[in-house]
Amino acid sequence: FSFPLTMTKTTFYYALLLALCQASVSSAWVTVANNNVNLSSYNKHAQSSETKLYAQDRRHFVTSSLSIIGSCALTGTTLLTPLPSHAATSPQQQKDEDNIVKGYNRLQYLLDNWVDKTTVCKIGQETTFGDKCERTPVVVMEYLGFKSTSDPLFKADTAMLRLKDLVPSDREVDFYDAVDAFAQNAEEASSMAFVSSWGEANPGGGKDRVALFIERAKNNVIASRDALKTIIDILDLKA
Repeated sequence: FSFPLTMTKTTFYYALLLALCQASVSSAWVTVANNNVNLSSYNKHAQSSETKLYAQDRRHFVTSSLSIIGSCALTGTTLLTPLPSHAATSPQQQKDEDNIVKGYNRLQYLLDNWVDKTTVCKIGQETTFGDKCERTPVVVMEYLGFKSTSDPLFKADTAMLRLKDLVPSDREVDFYDAVDAFAQNAEEASSMAFVSSWGEANPGGGKDRVALFIERAKNNVIASRDALKTIIDILDLKA
């Protein structure tokens, strides 16, 4: 047995209960109509004991039937009352959602200002190659949450998994793929940033090697940003 695609299990059960309730109401009304007795036709001064007992039974039946109808109608009203669409948001859930959105916006800002943010200028001294400024993607580690526990993306993959219960059933695969993509690319970007910090000192190192690390780190940041956007869309968050 399968549920209609447009109906959740909870909604289906409520609809089924309501249908059964309505059927019970209809059945009860038919029974009452078929067994309706004009109790006033009995003369209280001329009834035999058997007739009185019969009238009492009929009155009990009518009273019970009306009670059933009333209870069923009340149940139907209760079932028709809209259910809350979501449980109250916990402080941790709200924090996780906010951090994901903040982290996404920070990565977008980093990419929009990539050259400026990956360029370090030293005041009053020259760099290894005699320049005042040099390129380095070390700042990437900060934007991806590897520098501070207060950064929005600190252990972001763990925060994402805490929100898994909010994921629609038809997007679960996309969600977990996006979490894996973010974790992998964030780690690679951080590694490239770390290696680049020693790029000039390594054998064969130089500006070209640093530029290579910067380009690789940027590609990983783009992939991380895209994974976050997918998660934001799946969770229906406002970026």
